[in-house]
Amino acid sequence: MTKFQFPISKFQISRLACLALVTSLLVIAPSKAQVPPPDRRFGAIEAFRDSGAAVEAGVAWERILFYWSELQREGPDDWNGYHVPDEWLNQAAAADREVIAVLKHTPAWATDGLPGCGVPRGLDLPVDDPGNLWAAFVRRVVGIYAGRIDRWVIWNEPDIAPETYGAEWCGTVEEYYQLLKVAYQAAHQVNPDVKIHLTGLTFHHDQSYLREFLAVATSDPTGPEHGYYFDVVSLHIYFQTESVPRIINETRTTLSSYGIEKPIWLNETNASPDTDPEWPIDRICWRVSLEEQASFLLQSFSLALSAGVERIAVYKWLDNDLPPGGEPFGVLRPDHSRRPAFDAFKLITTHYAGTISASEDRQSLYTVVTLDRGVSTTRVLWARTQTEATVSLPAQSVQARLIDQTGTEQTIMPVDGHYTLTLPGASCTAERPDCPVAHPACIIGGFTYLLIEEGATPTPTAIPTAVIPTETPTLAPTDTPPLTDTPVPTDTPVPTDIPIPTATLTPTLTFTPLPVFTATPLPTQTPVPASTATPLPSVSPGPEVSIWPLLIGLAVVFLLAAIIGSMFKYRG
Repeated sequence: MTKFQFPISKFQISRLACLALVTSLLVIAPSKAQVPPPDRRFGAIEAFRDSGAAVEAGVAWERILFYWSELQREGPDDWNGYHVPDEWLNQAAAADREVIAVLKHTPAWATDGLPGCGVPRGLDLPVDDPGNLWAAFVRRVVGIYAGRIDRWVIWNEPDIAPETYGAEWCGTVEEYYQLLKVAYQAAHQVNPDVKIHLTGLTFHHDQSYLREFLAVATSDPTGPEHGYYFDVVSLHIYFQTESVPRIINETRTTLSSYGIEKPIWLNETNASPDTDPEWPIDRICWRVSLEEQASFLLQSFSLALSAGVERIAVYKWLDNDLPPGGEPFGVLRPDHSRRPAFDAFKLITTHYAGTISASEDRQSLYTVVTLDRGVSTTRVLWARTQTEATVSLPAQSVQARLIDQTGTEQTIMPVDGHYTLTLPGASCTAERPDCPVAHPACIIGGFTYLLIEEGATPTPTAIPTAVIPTETPTLAPTDTPPLTDTPVPTDTPVPTDIPIPTATLTPTLTFTPLPVFTATPLPTQTPVPASTATPLPSVSPGPEVSIWPLLIGLAVVFLLAAIIGSMFKYRG
């Protein structure tokens, strides 16, 4: 019988153990080191409602509502910690997802006005006065969550008039400024690292609200030394793609007219679909298909970057507690199934991540947003109108990845130094004749594509960096043109039950050998298959893992095997 004898000393055993440890480190450690953290700019409202999907999609921050009326139901000594379960915060921490909190909704015991929207009693008292109920609440909640939550948005959409459906603040602009000022002072008493965010503004409900607020803030002699008691401006923008950069730029202009510079966050953006066969609703205005919702996210996020926002979030992650006929904004349905917008969000967190600078090139028929990501360049393209658009782009590399909004990808080569693409026209879903308000013909651009080149070096306009001014601003407000009114989501949508079907968007894409536009018809190669109502599943945007760590690891394994073999003694 053949025998194998292993006369290995303790020293040799130790040496083998060390070699095995080195091998495991070479094989495992490099691949883990290549996993990039989520880009901090991209978030979702209430990602905790499906934390697993949020991790998969690369959600880097989320916003959670903290209702004062729920945290202190019975009085100032009451505290309902179950209103925001620790599980939500623990899941976010485990996923390295930052939590931003919104404080709102006055309890009945704390106001002489209407519960929910009423001005807190004692708001004009000193911050340390026990009669200032709002100050006491802010100190308590910010102190409890210090270190876990360091960013607090003070109230929500006060620019909606009290008599309007969806109103959440029944006080004046001056009273809101006092609410903000007290919150800023009380929060800093218990958390020196806290950041206070100005309430989310809808813009369309009252386009003068920010200007009126800044007039009040800059008239306060204590304002300049405290940055006017807020660190970030928050915006909510819906439905119209091209209103995103316009409102952001107008907001920045308004701030500048008062000598103020602050970071701008787009806290909420989306276009809710009304033709989802799994959740149909009856809507006479702002008609949006599932494909258009996905297009909107790709377009609005890229445009927001080109306008210099610091962070962006989709409203919302999942349609929880949605009544039949309720307006569906979630990228996930109530049953957690995924709308095409989910795949679009994954494309954003994968191919917009690491953007250093961004610029928009808007032509009559199409838009191109260029995202300089340092090691690569992403160009986001779509048609602006119902007309098919041919786009010729100068090549910055020897080849490019072309990805459509469903995640379908191919590699293309430039011809004569250019990529020439034909983009399908936007669907421009028609509104019903009984829609009372005239809107732009195409509120959302067409089927959207990403052209990605590695190692490219574009020179787009740099994203501006916001700084806090150190001197008293000069009051020089300027007039601004109005925009078409845009609807915003409400906590209690009006239910309807008559679905209105619309045609399915079927974009096509062709490549031409000509580098520029010409009056002569352009010959095309075989087109990419048209998109269908059921988008192809996209590949998870996980990190690109190099094969070198694996090859090095295998080499060490073979070396280890050789060493062991040399120590074996064979006896027959």
